[in-house]
This record gives sequence, C-alpha cells and structure tokens, in this order.
Amino acid sequence: MSIHEVFMPALSSTMTEGKIVSWVKSPGDKVEKGETVVVVESDKADMDVESFYEGYLAHILVQAGESASVGAAIALLAETEAEIETAKAQAQGAGTAKSQTTAATAPGQMADTAAVATATVATQNGNGSNNRSGRTVASPRARKLAKELKVDLTGISGSGPHGRIIAEDVEAAAGKVSTQPATATPITPAVAPVTPSPVAQPTPAPTPAVAAVSGQVVPLTTLQNAVARNMVASLSVPVIHVGYNITTDALDQLYKQIKSKGVTMTALLAKAVAVTLQKHPLINANYSDQGIVYPASINVAVAVAMDDGGLITPVLQNADQLDIYSLSRTWKSLVERARAKKLQPEEYSTGTFTVSNLGMFGVDRFDAILPPGQGSILAVGASRPQVVATTDGMFGVKQQMQVNITCDHRIIYGAHAAAFLQDLAKLIETNPQSLTM
Repeated sequence: MSIHEVFMPALSSTMTEGKIVSWVKSPGDKVEKGETVVVVESDKADMDVESFYEGYLAHILVQAGESASVGAAIALLAETEAEIETAKAQAQGAGTAKSQTTAATAPGQMADTAAVATATVATQNGNGSNNRSGRTVASPRARKLAKELKVDLTGISGSGPHGRIIAEDVEAAAGKVSTQPATATPITPAVAPVTPSPVAQPTPAPTPAVAAVSGQVVPLTTLQNAVARNMVASLSVPVIHVGYNITTDALDQLYKQIKSKGVTMTALLAKAVAVTLQKHPLINANYSDQGIVYPASINVAVAVAMDDGGLITPVLQNADQLDIYSLSRTWKSLVERARAKKLQPEEYSTGTFTVSNLGMFGVDRFDAILPPGQGSILAVGASRPQVVATTDGMFGVKQQMQVNITCDHRIIYGAHAAAFLQDLAKLIETNPQSLTM
C-alpha cells in the first residue's frame, strides 16, 4: 500500500514553475498508467501530463489557474480506494495546498512518493537518499549511470527533490563533471493533429490582448514571465549591432510568382538566412565558458507574438536543407500550433539563429535583443520604395529593406557580421531563384 505525490514536472530546460490549466481527472477518479491527469502550462506551451502509475486521484493540492514551482507536489495519488481518505488526511495535516507535501505513513506501512511526469521515486523523509526501509532512492537515470560507472549508491547524498539521488550526484561521486543540465524524463504530451490552411502572406502577429484596467496590476502570464527572465539574462552579454540595406525587387518578384503555391515571405527570408549561414558558421554559433559552440544543424527560429501578449520563437529545423515549399508548410503548422500552445519543447527551444520581422507592421528599423544561448538575431524592417543612385550615375526607385543584426561580441565581431549581411544581400538581390532549388 502506498500513496504517490504528483509533482510539477519540468517540461523544458528553462521552466522554473508551471501553471495548472485544467485537471483532466477529479478527486476519486481512477487513473490508469499512461493516462492524462492534468494539463500544465509551461513557459511556452500547454502540455498533457500522463501518469506513470495506476491508482486513484485522492487529493488536488494545486487548483486549476494556480501555479507551482517545478518539483512541488500538486496532487496525491492513492493506489487503492481505501487509501483515498488517508491521503486527504495527510494533505490536511501538511499545511497549505501549495507547500511541497511530505506524506506521512501509518505504522507498519510504507508510502513511496513519485512524480507523475518524471517517474522518479522520492524519499518519504524529505532529506537524505534512503527511506524508512533503508532502500536507496534514486532516479532511473541515476541507477543506470551508477551501473555503468560502477558507483555504489549507498551513502551518496541526493540533491534531487526530497533528497533523491540524480544523475549529477552519481557523476560527482565518480569524479565526472556533467556537461549538461539535468532534465526530467521526457513525457509524451497528447497533441491534437493540425491541418494547416494555406495563406499567401506571412502570418502577422495579432495585437496582444492585454487586460489594461486603470488602477489595477495585471499579473504576467507564464509565457510573459519566461520572456522577462530571458531578456534580463541577455543584459549580461556584450553585443554589437550592424545594419544593412537590401534591395528586394528580385525577391518580391519571386514571391509574386510562387505565393499561390503556399509560399510565405517568412519562409523565403528564413531560407535565405539559412543558406547564407552555411557560409558563415560562426554567425550560427554561440558562446560557452568552454569556447565557441558550433551547432550540428542550422535551425532558424522566427519570433511570433501570442494572443496573450507573450512571445514565442517556433523553430524551422534544418532550414537550409528543406525546399521552400516544405519550409512554408512547416512554418504555417508551427504558427498554428504555437498560437494554440501545442508546440513540443524541441519546436521552440532548439533555435541556433533567430529572425524577428516587424516589417509587416511597417517598422523601418529596430534592434532585436539577443536570445539566451544564441550568437545572433536578425531584425527585419519593412521593404519600402527608396530613391537610390544607379550604376550609370542616374537616380532610380528600388524596393529596399533595412536589416540589423545583433551579435554576441565575445565571439562575433563587426567584420564577421558585415560579411554575413553582404552575402545575404547578394543572395536576395541577385539570385533569389536559388531559394526554390
């Protein structure tokens, strides 16, 4: 007999807290292994959280609409109907609903606690790595790693929730330093299939729906909080801004020819950027304490404004390798699912270079803020008719747009950024047809 704690899962590497969108199950309902229990809003999307255990939802600690930190208990799951009342009593004796509940056990019984989304077992005592029966409590990944490194888990002090042993503890005991942050065991959120509808123009971002009431303070959404944290983190990075005017007559002509096939201007720009990045891998790289990190692929993220005032950057993965028609279909699907908060973490967190296009709003020029973990971001202004000098010494009118690139100046210098923009302009001005090949 046992009672399990349902923890707030870490649905992305940047997530620090989650908001309960809705409980799929009600107290007293039977829960099957692999069945969705709750819908959680992470910093970027709404995710269905499935149970790794069979039992009964005994008590909800965090109600719909409320938030909890990653690793905090949000509900109790009883293995049998007889234990439901015991779980309720434990919850009432634990204090507030938002506290990280430590379930007390009856004499002669052991109550293991486990996270629904991570399927890792936590200690009942709240400190240390062993429960009352003396059994070492560790995550499955930690146990597997301990076996590979031949490390004895006994005596290791766990640094995970409730003192459980995690992979980093095993690596530390083996004298190996982890190079990646710990992540929760992936969950499989249920995402409704989306049938993208063809649109010729790039999908403009909607006007953010902000509840502005005089005399009131409107709390930030989970997504807005995530954006705020990222922007503050960017302040510590020294950046350089480089601008360039690009003539778009040839690109505009190409767009008119192929837009009826579902191609968007956003996809054309992303493809042009990706192809140019092939020649400038440093612009696609990012800084780390160990040195310059060159990603294995070119993943172009494009900023999209959300209905609730937040910002998300869906990622066109391997954008340099996809044909323009596949890229456009992928982009339309990404935007639809982003607005519905149905993107998977890898669809918004794997960008290696970002494009922010405010030209669709008529903005002439702007500087974009560098996203954490990336080396560059390109700000795209509106394409407008400009009077320019021609090669024969005359004046003419051409469509031009101004782009401004923001780069991490620790690894990318002005000459690097200028060379990239020159090649991007050359591609768009003289050979945009190559984007369809």
